[in-house]
Amino acid sequence: MLFVRPNGLPISRFGWSIKKALGNAVVRNRIRRRLREIVRMHRQEMGAGWDVVIHPRSSVAKADFAMLVEELVKVVPREKAPAVAASGGAGAVRPARDAGGTSSGREET
Repeated sequence: MLFVRPNGLPISRFGWSIKKALGNAVVRNRIRRRLREIVRMHRQEMGAGWDVVIHPRSSVAKADFAMLVEELVKVVPREKAPAVAASGGAGAVRPARDAGGTSSGREET
């Protein structure tokens, strides 16, 4: 699952939430490393001005890396985020399709 919200900044921020139900620490850390690498490799393809939180499903741990890259890049916004109102309201959270999973952590682009 992917949650996206405009942040009003010139950069996009990425975070992930990996629940313990996905596996032991080794499995969860592998998911985090895979997600971090995807964001690092495709930073330029992703639009600026978004806060993105990735909440993976259990299938991410065993999924092919190329498939994860394809799915995540497909669902992350490519356009620049709209300007955020001065009142501080960044708009509603916009859930997107599942990207095959994510892990906890934060990556800025």
